[in-house]
Amino acid sequence: MFASCSDPSTLDGFAWLACYLTSGKHMAFYASFGTVMLLLLITAPAALAFGFGGAMAARARLWPVRLIGRAYTAMVRGVPDIIFFLFVPIALDQAFEWLRHKAKCPDWSEPVRQGSDFVVCAQAKLPLSTSPQWMHETYGFFLAVLAFAIVFGAFAANVLFGAMRAVPRAQIETAEAYGMTQRQAFWRILVPQMWVYALPGLSNLWMILIKATPLLFLLGVEDIVYWARELGGSKTSIYAYPHPDWRLYYFLGLLVFYLGLTKVSEIVLGRVTVRLSHGQATLAGEAQRKAAR
Repeated sequence: MFASCSDPSTLDGFAWLACYLTSGKHMAFYASFGTVMLLLLITAPAALAFGFGGAMAARARLWPVRLIGRAYTAMVRGVPDIIFFLFVPIALDQAFEWLRHKAKCPDWSEPVRQGSDFVVCAQAKLPLSTSPQWMHETYGFFLAVLAFAIVFGAFAANVLFGAMRAVPRAQIETAEAYGMTQRQAFWRILVPQMWVYALPGLSNLWMILIKATPLLFLLGVEDIVYWARELGGSKTSIYAYPHPDWRLYYFLGLLVFYLGLTKVSEIVLGRVTVRLSHGQATLAGEAQRKAAR
């Protein structure tokens, strides 16, 4: 990182530590915190979109749509999350490559499934073997985000479905009595009011999502857990910066990071709850009305 760090064997004390903490691998370690935050910022709204679609499907009038929605909301029950996180990216990757294979190589005569191997033509590979490294990393991250969104979207769908049912039916009946259509009553009455009922469940889901981010390591993404294990492991004299096993200190740093992130999340979610509870016929709304007297 610095010219003075060109020969680590000549360093000691604070100079050695400063050069060690500013090495290229440590820069990648620091950048991996941004990877985790980017995953959260993209996955949360994506999972919410999946969940909202699943909740709407679960309460649809057409039974095939309703069956699909309820099957989606129930798909994560009884199955460990790690199985979904390992299965979904592989399944999606092969599905994308199979579609490209059918489009780009229509004359291919060999079967795609050859024993335990999945073989498609070179033009159908995602990404292409000639693609730069950043495209491979971006594609892997995209599959990870999609897997997280699908799995947590199922949880969100169950929460939102319950929140929709928690809104008093009298609210909808009043809207319809004033001449609103069912669509108008849904978007103008039901959806704005359901969030206060959904927020406790969605808050817990957000905390679970934060705790699930280390699973990126299992999906091949070089996240903070990967680098903590890589950098913290003991290094012998063949490395530029030899040191004993420091994984305890690296993982303690991750502990502080996750505790700080959850604390900030609790503060933000608490303020959002107060905001949404204003004027609502809930315990929180009633407490606000009593406090204002």
